[in-house]
Amino acid sequence: METSKTIKVIIADDESIVRKGLRSTVPWDKYGMEVVADAPNGRKAWEAFLEHKPQVVITDIVMPEMDGIELSRRVKEAAPDTKIILLSCHRDFEYAQQGMKLGAAGYLLKTAFEDEELEGMLAKFQHELAIAPSAPVTAQTVGSEDEDERLGTLLYAWLNGHNDKLVGEMEKRTREAWSFHGEPVYVYLIKTSGCASWLELLKEALEEDRQLCKGAIIPYGDERCYLMVPESLLNAAESLLVERKSENAKLQWARKGPLTSTEERLDALLALHKAAELEKVYGVTATDWPEPIWKAVKLLHDNPAAEWSVSDVAGQVGLSRSHFSIIFKKTLGDSFVAFQYKRKLKLAYGLLKDTPLTMQEIAERTGLGDSKYFSKWFKRCTGQTPSQYRAEHKDGTLRTYGHPPR
Repeated sequence: METSKTIKVIIADDESIVRKGLRSTVPWDKYGMEVVADAPNGRKAWEAFLEHKPQVVITDIVMPEMDGIELSRRVKEAAPDTKIILLSCHRDFEYAQQGMKLGAAGYLLKTAFEDEELEGMLAKFQHELAIAPSAPVTAQTVGSEDEDERLGTLLYAWLNGHNDKLVGEMEKRTREAWSFHGEPVYVYLIKTSGCASWLELLKEALEEDRQLCKGAIIPYGDERCYLMVPESLLNAAESLLVERKSENAKLQWARKGPLTSTEERLDALLALHKAAELEKVYGVTATDWPEPIWKAVKLLHDNPAAEWSVSDVAGQVGLSRSHFSIIFKKTLGDSFVAFQYKRKLKLAYGLLKDTPLTMQEIAERTGLGDSKYFSKWFKRCTGQTPSQYRAEHKDGTLRTYGHPPR
């Protein structure tokens, strides 16, 4: 293989936040490496490979247009010495095995890998490629966009349970750049819902407003961002959002505050994220449902293994059992018991299709006791045993990566 001073790397993943995260958080220069391109699908990654001739390819397995397995096959045929790392999920396991047979150097679980795993592979590649580390890259002036990207990556990792580096960063910023002279702060989650990117809608306006630019932006993908403002700028922030919503009706936001400590700020970020994920699952916003019903569904969603009775949940949201049952059925179209069963069944579908968990583990995660009861319950609901369902959908899942019924 032709070598050069710097080891060239390309990254292929259809999630932009994963590509940006790998670009910005991995100390590439430490391993004499440089990311020369990233691509949202296998076809574009193959084009980038032909253009740049990288020595390292990091690719997701499941991508549109061309998947990571086909990309790996082409890369290995064209340049057998290229090092390939597959990014995989539990449900991709058999695909990952195919990739290893093609000559991939290893694979990482996207939902669980530690930085040390990836960096260990990179160090090994550097040694195997017998290229001396290049001189340290001269530090560049960090622009606000680079900083936003880094913070967004830390936030993504923390919210999804990958690591807790955000905590230390938030503690530092609460003391320094985001101290806001000791004022309480409010945290907004701003969602553009496909009408535009948050960058297009807000960033320019925030930077033009000398007051609001004192706030803090943390991106979360293209359609969400978090905005932190001191209490004195709350009215200005609300005015800006209302003005932007008059131009883009799909713009939505939620806020938490006032907040004084780092812990409260982190709790607010997590609570806003959980609510947004819940909205995504059910296709509604908190304002679409009465507040007690929203709280009830959130309680069920956040505690999938818990076995809640109608009385338990009604008490949690401050309603009588009968009143709660009436407005729950009116809002969702199902009784509380029917809703619980459908929710547990949907969760079971996903765990059977997309994970290698045992029946006992699935029974525990769905709050259905032991494997024997879970099997009977599942057969009563679907007409199939869990094992039959898993066997029947396994191949189709690996080919199409379909989702359980909604």
